[in-house]
Amino acid sequence: MEQTHLDDLNRWFEKYIQTYNDIDEDGFRNIQLKVEHTRKVCEITALLAAGEGLTAGEARIAAAVALLHDVGRFPQFRRWRTFRDSDSDNHARLGIEVIREQGLLDRFPETERLIIEEAVRFHNLLALPLRFKSPTSLYIRLIRDADKLDIWRVFLDCFRQPEELRPSAVTLGFPDLPEVTPACVNALAAGRVIRLEDIRVLNDFKLLQISWVYDLNFRSSYRLLQQRGHIAALAATIPLDESVAQAVALAVATIDRHARRPSATRPPTNMTDKKENT
Repeated sequence: MEQTHLDDLNRWFEKYIQTYNDIDEDGFRNIQLKVEHTRKVCEITALLAAGEGLTAGEARIAAAVALLHDVGRFPQFRRWRTFRDSDSDNHARLGIEVIREQGLLDRFPETERLIIEEAVRFHNLLALPLRFKSPTSLYIRLIRDADKLDIWRVFLDCFRQPEELRPSAVTLGFPDLPEVTPACVNALAAGRVIRLEDIRVLNDFKLLQISWVYDLNFRSSYRLLQQRGHIAALAATIPLDESVAQAVALAVATIDRHARRPSATRPPTNMTDKKENT
């Protein structure tokens, strides 16, 4: 990918988000949440690309994926006033619609266009396909890690705000009750990513986010998570009985272990494993 192509995408994005300014105050907070999220994911992707030794060309493709991964969130919120896919439409699919309707990748080589579209389309799946049409899964793994690393920040920032100032869609409508669901605690304790359909209350949603530590792909991701301390900060907002505290401690130990591991080789050209995400 040429740098001029990436520059064009960035200019398009800045113009595109301006078309969502004609919205009410709460809607504007939600839109700006996703604007800032996109910019932060771009920053994190650059850090991961450097940490994993990507070439300049690979880093530019990864940057394009980061910029476009959530463009479907904007029409999603305008139409349904939610970021919950199950109550609206798959925001990744909506993103592909935006990309194609706007002709954003028309000037790109076919191979790069396929990589970017696949990374956007699959970045939010619970279980990734076994194989992809594109020649590498590198970018899909990168965007899934970068996305999580900023979502942790988004939610922590939200919980620090007075409730009346929080973007309304950020907690997906889960009730803020002083309890946790045993199935969610058990999944976290077993080292599994919690499934969205098992969530009943906001504390479960927080546990789900902690469980994402079992679905990161790069040492650079674990190191960045360790440096930023998101998991400890998130756990501090949850009532920690003994079972929850033990499950969280295992997640923290997993971060520490992976942050210390030697650099791994790159992911295989075609994935043969399944990962879980939300």
